[in-house]
Amino acid sequence: MPSLSASLFYKEVDLLQPINFDKVFDFNKFNARCHGFVRLAQYSEVSNRTEPFKLQKGTGRRWTADRDLDQLQQLIGSNADDSEVIEIIGKNPFLWPDHWPVKDYAKIFDCLVLVPEIETEVVKVISKIREAGQRARHEAGSSHSKLRRDGSTNPPVPYVAVHMRIEKDWMIHCKKWEQRSKSHEICSSKEEIIHKVSQITDLRRPLVVYLAVADSLLEDDSITSGWRVGMVAYEKKKLGVTDIYDRQPYLIKSAIDFEVCSRADVFVGNSFSTFSNLVVLSRTERLYNLGKASSCGENIGLSSYAYNVMGDDGGPQRWMTDMSDTSLQRLSYGTNNVSCH
Repeated sequence: MPSLSASLFYKEVDLLQPINFDKVFDFNKFNARCHGFVRLAQYSEVSNRTEPFKLQKGTGRRWTADRDLDQLQQLIGSNADDSEVIEIIGKNPFLWPDHWPVKDYAKIFDCLVLVPEIETEVVKVISKIREAGQRARHEAGSSHSKLRRDGSTNPPVPYVAVHMRIEKDWMIHCKKWEQRSKSHEICSSKEEIIHKVSQITDLRRPLVVYLAVADSLLEDDSITSGWRVGMVAYEKKKLGVTDIYDRQPYLIKSAIDFEVCSRADVFVGNSFSTFSNLVVLSRTERLYNLGKASSCGENIGLSSYAYNVMGDDGGPQRWMTDMSDTSLQRLSYGTNNVSCH
């Protein structure tokens, strides 16, 4: 069973404590849903007659797929076959070479079910966001609380989730990244993000924009100001959900925000952020399950956009994960080559 960890480019080492998989996701439901594809096991399920064979992986970009394969070939006929458990160790595992196509990795999202304690918190946050949207439309004279002619109520008020990547750990990292790559489509200021998001026309206004941001790493406390007319921005404090997040460790806070973004009617993120990439991958998998392999030219629901890449209309680039990709290279390292496929 894997543990979950964070990778920060700043010095908040106290935020990096790993958490067991089953503290976030339902262990048994994962195995039931992924039966025949992949299976998690508790260490206690093996007989422990042998010591684990420790497989040391290399680190980062220098550890290529070829080197990964060479290592495995060298182990053929070694004492690794005598061990019940192979323990893979090394730094930054999310940067290790992958050996499945993207469409296979995406299946994992079909197997992930939050544990009830975290699911309850996610539902609370989303309910608060939709209530804020209800108030905004009521104040604008277009209340959705009225009954329709058939006696049923209107569906929940939609919301936009923006992964506003402007925290200090990201700004330090992305500025260096832009210098190395000579690209200007990685970092985005608050003003640039607001301008791009305001050009999205998928949902009628007024609407609520939830800003998913790591508050503990944020140096700008004015992120909810400066938004265009008809777009009401909320972060955790303004929404009144800081108590939900404050009692959780950093990784659980991230897990809650991930689900809030993944379930949004419209998601806007940064295509060089692993968090944003995984949110879009999960949403693309849901669209594929609905038989929708493209979001070009129409509003099919579950729309996603990259605010750091300019689309043909001058707004943010519409974004779906390329499920035909043969590796997770673009998701792990980021890319400005995104489209609606």
